[in-house]
Amino acid sequence: MYSTTLCFLIRDNEILLGMKKTGFGQGKYNGFGGKIKQGETVLQATVRELEEESGILVEEEQLEHVGILDFIFPASPQLRHDVHIFLARSWQGEPLETEEMRPQWFLHSAIPYAQMWQDDIFWLPKVLAGETIKGSVVFAENNEDLSEINI
Repeated sequence: MYSTTLCFLIRDNEILLGMKKTGFGQGKYNGFGGKIKQGETVLQATVRELEEESGILVEEEQLEHVGILDFIFPASPQLRHDVHIFLARSWQGEPLETEEMRPQWFLHSAIPYAQMWQDDIFWLPKVLAGETIKGSVVFAENNEDLSEINI
């Protein structure tokens, strides 16, 4: 198992999502984040990944930790990871398309859940409503469909 980060930028009644262009999760909208490198803290990794994937600069103090989820893939145990989820309400710069992600703002009422990981609709609204979450997500044999979710 490995640890990852996930960060969502929030302004007014909007959320910034990125369309994943390459790698794990390609073709899905998601927040910005990735694997925590050796020697990095969770906050350092969140700052680095956000900048790499969107061009946005955020300081550690601007990050709000809102949850942790354990993602379990029984058919592919090497994919198991936990994700530390953050919100940022202030930052520096404007989102830019990168090799990995194409950022887009969405109204909270128009989040494209049908184009996201299937679990997102169960926990992201809670986070956006101010809740802190902890739980686990178990995927089916195809590594896409949900088998079980506990929040």
